[in-house]
Amino acid sequence: MRTAVMDVPAAKVEPPPRVRARARVRAKAQLTLPEDIRRALHIGEGDEVEFSLHDDGTVTVRGFVSIPTDQAWFFTPEWLAGEQEADNEIAAGRGTVHESADAMFAHLDDLGAADE
Repeated sequence: MRTAVMDVPAAKVEPPPRVRARARVRAKAQLTLPEDIRRALHIGEGDEVEFSLHDDGTVTVRGFVSIPTDQAWFFTPEWLAGEQEADNEIAAGRGTVHESADAMFAHLDDLGAADE
């Protein structure tokens, strides 16, 4: 006798949470995040929290850092790519180490003079 095998999708298996906690919603929809959760989110009093609602009904919560507009240039894709390139050069052992700030500026002056 043969048994038919149905093509049934496997249930979504999620790893157990690293931290699990509960909080009670109070008046005006306020709640206090448990200390373990605040620590995991790296947040404290006055910090922002971002909530994202997913199609499957889950909610993701994460600490959120607002960037002052006068510092936004640092977070442009071009600047971040340059930062990553510098990190890679340093990790590979490439670069110049200077004994002092004066030595570094003298080196930069020499490089600028070579470009002229």
